Amino acid sequence: MKTEYEQLALVKNDHLHRFEMMVGDSRVIIVFEQDNFTIKLLHTEVPPELEGKGAATAIIEKTLEYIEHNHLRLIPLCPFVIAYIKRHPQWKMLLDASVTHL
Repeated sequence: MKTEYEQLALVKNDHLHRFEMMVGDSRVIIVFEQDNFTIKLLHTEVPPELEGKGAATAIIEKTLEYIEHNHLRLIPLCPFVIAYIKRHPQWKMLLDASVTHL
């Protein structure tokens, strides 16, 4: 994660079913569905002005850390999250048993 994102807060907005991170005036989000201890990451959205600047990587990393610290099991459905986990296989430890391939 780029250092400029390290101190930014990750907010879990349960009402809107998304993780949020403010970068200046722009909001980066990951939409999720949660059922008890299983969480599905459905969609990552980065405003055009932040595309290619590492904001998606930052929110994915922060979200995976949240999942780990809260002892949740992950079902990644978002292509960006799947690609990130493929590049960083240490996060496969979070995968739910129902995820048979990645």
